Amino acid sequence: MPIEKIKSDRLKKLANIKAAKINPYPPKTGPRRLIADILEDFDVLEREKKEVILAGRLRSQRAHGGSTFANLEDSSGQIQIYFKKDEIGEQDYNIFVDNLDVGDFISAEGEVFRTHKGERTLLVKKYKILVKSLNQLPEKWHGLKDVEERFRKRYLDLLMNKDVKARFQMRSRIIKELRVFLEAEGFLEVETPILQPLPGGALAKPFRTHLNTLNMDLYLRIAPELYLKRLLVGGFEKVYEIGRCFRNEGMDRSHNPDFTMLEFYWAYVDYQDLMELTEKMFGLLVPELEIEFQGDKINFTSPFKRISIRELILQNYKIDIEKASRQDLEKTLVEAGEKPEKDVPDCKLIDEIFKTIRPKIIQPTFVTNHPIGMSPLAKAAEENPKEAARFQLIAGGLELVNAYTELNDPKEQAQRMKEQEKGRPTGEVQRYDEDFIEALEYGMPPAGGLGLGVDRLVQLLTNAANIREVILFPTMKEKEQ
Repeated sequence: MPIEKIKSDRLKKLANIKAAKINPYPPKTGPRRLIADILEDFDVLEREKKEVILAGRLRSQRAHGGSTFANLEDSSGQIQIYFKKDEIGEQDYNIFVDNLDVGDFISAEGEVFRTHKGERTLLVKKYKILVKSLNQLPEKWHGLKDVEERFRKRYLDLLMNKDVKARFQMRSRIIKELRVFLEAEGFLEVETPILQPLPGGALAKPFRTHLNTLNMDLYLRIAPELYLKRLLVGGFEKVYEIGRCFRNEGMDRSHNPDFTMLEFYWAYVDYQDLMELTEKMFGLLVPELEIEFQGDKINFTSPFKRISIRELILQNYKIDIEKASRQDLEKTLVEAGEKPEKDVPDCKLIDEIFKTIRPKIIQPTFVTNHPIGMSPLAKAAEENPKEAARFQLIAGGLELVNAYTELNDPKEQAQRMKEQEKGRPTGEVQRYDEDFIEALEYGMPPAGGLGLGVDRLVQLLTNAANIREVILFPTMKEKEQ
């Protein structure tokens, strides 16, 4: 039946309900119990003939003369309900049969019993219309060929696909576990501005907006880093934030323009300490220590493998990034099937080479000691000032964590930011932030900082092929009419 005809029929039914002096969208539901609770206490309720009230969405209807069976669903589960003309009266029965459809919401009051086939059922003695739906639920949704339609209409995706709903329930549990872990470690949760006068804390292109009241341009944050470090200056020693960040960049299986980031900062430690804390954190997140991700078994038994980015590239491309010329770096990128960007620093080319290796890193690996030019906010490694005291955690080919020993020398930080400003035409730079430099001049304790991509973590732990599968409403291109 055409969609237009279905909607037209439902609008007529809506009119019939109103004509019967029934409000199809009442403001109050009244008391109710969850279906899961009823099923759990079913034997007692059946034996004691206690009346219960349920509320939810109709998911199926099967009429047989003066009787109709239906399935009622709430967030906790489904139960069969039974409408009998002799029980609820002819008028109410006919209103239900003639005007209610799959997708409508009702509340139902009655006693539970078992059918001849042993199915647990509610005999309805009274019911109330809660919502008349005007669009028909799709009959086929799981495995829909137009995957983008699932993302555009996530409400239907959640309704029709139990695996999708379970994934987002898992996401909430993962974020809760992160909070539990950090609170147990003595970290304080804080909130910092999303609208910022200068973008900072990452090498990324920002979104820009305008505040009319103050007639000033602002940026959606690319990271909370510089504000969290100000809190270290202010006397907090362990702080963290879980929130949305925004980067005006490309989209692929592991990138979305707005995403959820966990960042925490810990005074009086360095990046080596953060590696140990990261291993401990994954011990909580993956208590069984092994998961499957896109066909690979990933083992999180600590200690994780450690390898410098220099050694990693040397193993894969036989090129030493400390000795290589720019021509060597460009040639390596071409051999890897990539097109080298013009007018970018050598460290950017090294990062692009590293990105061609990253998908091959399946087991949890700390990739360390990136070129200092890739890390304008990190301290230089004591053993080699050309390298940053930094690591990235890679697993399943995904970058999950970026962390380093924080640069707290205000003069060196100012110099690095000014150097970065020279590269502003390329877009991905750390801007010079005079207010942040002034904060550092008051003294920031030695510290380590860590950023974790929450969406990628959920993607990994729920075995999702694409990051959009773990973001409730991912960014979508406008649909062509």
